[in-house]
Amino acid sequence: MDETPSTGSPAGGPRGVDGLDGVELRHLRAFLAVAEERSFTHAADRLRVGQPALTRTVRALEETLATRLLDRTTRRVELTADGRRLYTELAPLLPRLATALRAPGSQPVLRLGFTSLLPAACAERNAAFEAATGAGVRLVRRDTPLAGLDTGESDVAVLRGDAPPDAGVRTRVLLHEPRVAAVGRLGAAGTLARRRVLDWAELADHPLVVNTVTGSTRPELWPADRRPRLACTADNFDEWLEAVAAGHGVGVAPQEVAARHTHPGIRFVRLKNAPPVTVHLALPIRGAHPLAERFFEMGAVRTG
Repeated sequence: MDETPSTGSPAGGPRGVDGLDGVELRHLRAFLAVAEERSFTHAADRLRVGQPALTRTVRALEETLATRLLDRTTRRVELTADGRRLYTELAPLLPRLATALRAPGSQPVLRLGFTSLLPAACAERNAAFEAATGAGVRLVRRDTPLAGLDTGESDVAVLRGDAPPDAGVRTRVLLHEPRVAAVGRLGAAGTLARRRVLDWAELADHPLVVNTVTGSTRPELWPADRRPRLACTADNFDEWLEAVAAGHGVGVAPQEVAARHTHPGIRFVRLKNAPPVTVHLALPIRGAHPLAERFFEMGAVRTG
């Protein structure tokens, strides 16, 4: 069989019902993994299959749908227009389909998404939910703004800070966390590392390192006439941590996140007069899982 995918596409994009006869769940899972990882190597590791087998599976899907879903280069994989359309429709649907096909009588499972670190106080909420419903709670870490809620990888999510206004989710406040300053021991900010306490207003005089994907601190939190300069940005917590350690600027993080991460090049310093981080529970506005609705309606987390 010729493994070269079609470079064209019939009018209207991928085939609909006529193209479904040869499509299996393994084809869709393979496509989703590559689309999200933007790499056949990383997707193969995620699915625990060989890369050649994964490549053949994706090509088989493209041939069945008579369209190219992915543009491959030596460095990166990108979605075509048809690939983006298929991913948008498929990402929230496939996890729900897997739930529907679960063997009768098996324990239902709620997928709870989070970023970087789940607040420790949520353990009590999870235990109460499991006792009340008989369902399990599976924790899903996704370093994305909605912790997998928008891609169907989680049913309900714990988010630090506010959800994007156009995210299509509804939220409720779970708890509030104090902030601390993350100060590198190198560079101009090194003198701050010897301090026991810093004032929130002081940080306006120092460049700020910001995690733009899952972070909860932006320059806009300071008064408009006195804001810190943005030193650099990071796409995840680990990059943010290393940028602070390298002396690029000062960072700010929730106290609980800082307490459970250590780095030899960073000292976390208590902040006074800092606004707390609001932790929300988020749920899709439409099509939410019934178990997620029940989890969402439980009371706020007790923090002490």
